[in-house]
Amino acid sequence: MAKGVSTAAIVDAAFEVLDEVGMEGLTLRAVAERLGVKAPALYWHMRDKQDMLDEMGTRVWREVSETAARTTWADWRGAFAGYARIARRALLAHRDGARVFSGTFLTDAAVLRSQEDGLAWMQGQGFPVRATTEGFAILTSFVIGHCIEEQARAQAPDDRYALAARDERVGAAEHPLVAASGEVMAHGDADARFERMLGIVLEGIATTRRPRPGDPHAAGRTTRTPPAG
Repeated sequence: MAKGVSTAAIVDAAFEVLDEVGMEGLTLRAVAERLGVKAPALYWHMRDKQDMLDEMGTRVWREVSETAARTTWADWRGAFAGYARIARRALLAHRDGARVFSGTFLTDAAVLRSQEDGLAWMQGQGFPVRATTEGFAILTSFVIGHCIEEQARAQAPDDRYALAARDERVGAAEHPLVAASGEVMAHGDADARFERMLGIVLEGIATTRRPRPGDPHAAGRTTRTPPAG
């Protein structure tokens, strides 16, 4: 085993490589070079690139979970919305973050075990385990998809997403509604656009709520924390 090489060190180096060259340039060889060792030295800790991505994704989702656990929420809506915002920040913190960390396997079971109290808290808010689980799954899918598009636009190597180029490509004069739809995505604050879309998603999740009559936790402030997804 190479001296000084650990799973944590590999993940640290992998994040550095990812932020410099993106997903396509993230390889075990590139990470090994960053650590000053040969690629086979990494195989003591992970079998292939997917294992490395799983460990990177686990770190990101662990941080999301821990951040959520340190936060108190007024009610179920605040919990769902807070999770979505925390997850978005975590994915946007790294180049190609949404593409890299989506679909990764959670290697740390402690992250899953830590959700027990949060699931109980959500039951008090009127969300049985199925509704809570599906609600967070819907939010996770929304956030990942939104961030993939957000990063694609922000990291584009040219002006392919420029509104003028889009108008010319679609023939804006003949297709005014299509042109208007492009303006919706091109103009305005990215955070405000995310919040508007998040509100729509939350309205859908709200339909799965089954509050218990007279339950004091159905509304109002509590210090219990929800799961991070």
